[in-house]
Amino acid sequence: MPTVLIIDDEPNIRRMVGAVLSAEGYEVREAPDGPAGIAAARESEPDAILLDLMMPGEPNGLGVLTALRAQSPDVPVVMMSGKAGLADAVQATRLGAVNFLEKPLSPEAVLLSLSTAMELRAARREARALRSEAGLDGTMVGTSPEMEALRSLIARVAPTDARVLITGESGTGKELVAAAIHMASARRDRPFVRVNCAAIPRDLVESEMFGHEKGAFTGAQERRIGRFELAHTGTLFMDEVGDLGPEAQAKLLRAIEAREIERLGGGKAIAVDVRIVAATNKDLRAAVTAGLFREDLLFRLDVIPVAMPPLRERASDIPALVSHFMQVQRSRTGRATVEWSDDAMREFMAYRWPGNVRELGNIVERLSILHGGSKVHGAQVRSVLLPSNGNGVTPLADGVSRATPPGISALGHLPLSDALDEFERTLITRAVAGAGGNIAEAARRLQTDRPNLYRRMRRLGIPGGGE
Repeated sequence: MPTVLIIDDEPNIRRMVGAVLSAEGYEVREAPDGPAGIAAARESEPDAILLDLMMPGEPNGLGVLTALRAQSPDVPVVMMSGKAGLADAVQATRLGAVNFLEKPLSPEAVLLSLSTAMELRAARREARALRSEAGLDGTMVGTSPEMEALRSLIARVAPTDARVLITGESGTGKELVAAAIHMASARRDRPFVRVNCAAIPRDLVESEMFGHEKGAFTGAQERRIGRFELAHTGTLFMDEVGDLGPEAQAKLLRAIEAREIERLGGGKAIAVDVRIVAATNKDLRAAVTAGLFREDLLFRLDVIPVAMPPLRERASDIPALVSHFMQVQRSRTGRATVEWSDDAMREFMAYRWPGNVRELGNIVERLSILHGGSKVHGAQVRSVLLPSNGNGVTPLADGVSRATPPGISALGHLPLSDALDEFERTLITRAVAGAGGNIAEAARRLQTDRPNLYRRMRRLGIPGGGE
């Protein structure tokens, strides 16, 4: 259960707030002054902290906040006070407090603030995980000219607040580049919030992005803070932005232009300071021509374009990436690493990688598990790769493989319905593998919708068919 540390010199406040939080399933710890609170947070890091501003003695509330932010930068701190003025609230926000509650406290305000703080904590953990995935030393992996050019572009773009549109095939590392831009910016210590536009049902996009008030629609049983508010003062990464519907595009355009949002069911505009980094594997200019994407929104998003090279165009980075994924696998599991023979590495280098870096990582992980502590040869690598042109399969432009007539003829001994099922099973399995297990991306490659793909996967007994 999540842990909340209450730092307040008033026993009644600690007792009252503690009872409210305990009833909601939080584990509560208490500290009567600043030094005790700092020590308690150091001994066992909580998930969130409620901190009184006007405590007697030294350090005062702002001094404790400064110490806590230096000691545990990912832990959100909510300030409380009954005597503070506007200047104190502004100063607390500048020092890193995520919210400011006025006493006397209401249970609803405390719970809402903590709910928001927990979502922010999760966003910060996600950002830290992304930094780890980007490279064990915090850098992007690879020394090819394409990667050096990408690093140079990130270095120039990151310190600005310009909006960035990252384009490229699925699995090329668009999310890692977004995280790298955030970490090289002045917002690095603020939230990095990710939203996958393709994974949100069309009727819930507005609620997910902008939040909603209690009772705004059927099922809205409590207020929800949207991704824009969670990303306030930080970076909002909008993955697969090309999948937004017309209404969501219009709302996004307004939020960008006005720098404010409005929760569903709310009548008040909320100012937000958010840097937007968007990504897509679609051709948005073609989508504009087809009337599927707003041209004015594209202009707003595409201030700085960043094109991700597919792995096949930077094959010289593959040995370094294989080594990187091996180290990641060892650090996660503690399992013995494998040794790669020269012919195994040649197989890696010759393969087209329709799923790009994500597919390479999955293959390295699979072979590491199957052959931990031993040497992997070319035949073993070939056994887990998608067939190439020489094996009766023709890769399509978007990475989906389609069996050619020799492959179909091999099914001639089966009844028609069974042969069609087997053919469909092969297409879906290859599309899912090529998309690195991302069902939304596999559905795009197969030019169908996600619910239909899930239904077909369940019918054919393909793993991962449960929504």
